[in-house]
Amino acid sequence: MRIAVINETSAADRNADILAALDGLGHDVINAGMKRSGEKPELSYIHTGLMAAVLLNAGTVDFVVGGCGTGQGFLNSVMQYPGVTCGHILTPLDAWLFTQINGGNCISLMLNQGYGWAGEANLKFIFEKLFCVEPGSGYPIHRQKSQRESRELLGRLNRITHHKMTEILAKLPVEVVSPVAAYPGLIKTMGSCRGSDTAILSSLKDRIKG
Repeated sequence: MRIAVINETSAADRNADILAALDGLGHDVINAGMKRSGEKPELSYIHTGLMAAVLLNAGTVDFVVGGCGTGQGFLNSVMQYPGVTCGHILTPLDAWLFTQINGGNCISLMLNQGYGWAGEANLKFIFEKLFCVEPGSGYPIHRQKSQRESRELLGRLNRITHHKMTEILAKLPVEVVSPVAAYPGLIKTMGSCRGSDTAILSSLKDRIKG
């Protein structure tokens, strides 16, 4: 699985903790957002939400690990876009249930509030439980069928209620899309990952030119 780690400015210093917690799980990790506080250009959760949606919709990655100080900002930002099912994950149990019941492709972590002693250990446990079960399999067993049906219906609703990502990118305010489109390494990463949607990549390049 290809996983993008996308940190915004308030939680940039947690980037190393997230990477360490993912290490050894056998996934291809792309460190797409901010790496440390004070780094320029600076990304807010508005920007990282768009970045996550772009990478998911383009097929550049299969999963996104994001978040912010409380996890709420990134959650609300990324859920504005099509093709994203995001969970607000605080504990390993949250992660375990989210994968089975919701089968999502994105999580938002609380990276400042309540992040204290053993915070990095909690991240490790979260990722271990997040990826140890079949996505969308349903839990508990007697509710598997209804949960799968709900998940499929939610996907249909998502496709109906959203514009295409290329149309969204063309209409977004410049202060939102430009920092993402021009963020160092993003265009190169998308272009080098097999299967990335070329139309979405072209839309990003057009906004840089514009």
